[in-house]
Amino acid sequence: MELTPHYQKEIECLHCKKKFKTTKLRSKFVKVEKQESDFQPVYLNNEANPLFYNVFVCEHCGFSFTEDFTKYFAPGVKEEIQEKISTNWTPHSFGDERTIDQAISAYKLAYLSGTVKKEKAVAIAGLALRTAWLYRINKNHEQELRFISIARNLYSDSYSSEDYAGTQMSELRIIYMIAELSRRLGDREQATRFFSRAIEKQSSTVEPKLIEMAKEQWQLMRGEKEKGAQ
Repeated sequence: MELTPHYQKEIECLHCKKKFKTTKLRSKFVKVEKQESDFQPVYLNNEANPLFYNVFVCEHCGFSFTEDFTKYFAPGVKEEIQEKISTNWTPHSFGDERTIDQAISAYKLAYLSGTVKKEKAVAIAGLALRTAWLYRINKNHEQELRFISIARNLYSDSYSSEDYAGTQMSELRIIYMIAELSRRLGDREQATRFFSRAIEKQSSTVEPKLIEMAKEQWQLMRGEKEKGAQ
């Protein structure tokens, strides 16, 4: 029997505890062509794009989440999820292969769920950023910038509150993300400030690749400014 890229996995909903099926991708079929400066992986084949399947959508209650969500629910949060998400949910499955539009819908549901659940700003920023990436694939520049702006502001909140501590995101990576997303939004002042802040860490970092990326993007901005002044 021929192995297919997609397979089904059973998930238990963090909120209602019911089980549902979701689709995942076998890693051997996932081929990365390159990576953008905001870490978007560009895949050789969008039919085998794992971004489409990061979000688990509970078909029973509508609560949507990723592996980054915590299992802890603060007092009163489950009732709020019930009121704001589940009561408006018509049960249906996101468990099959997804189109890009279904993937975008799944991320928006996870963004809503994460916000109501009061997940860390760094986790919700990641959802907004990935939504922007999907809009980029869809060539919807307006919506891409909208979600880049949301992600940038959430990364700024995370940087201020240091809620990234204990996650896979380092302080340097948060600083870089604020800078690069600000650059993409045309906010040169914020971008320059945060690229400089990143470069200042070059003597103490264990992530030299990020320093190189910050220097490259800073030079790119400088070149654009000089070109604009001519």
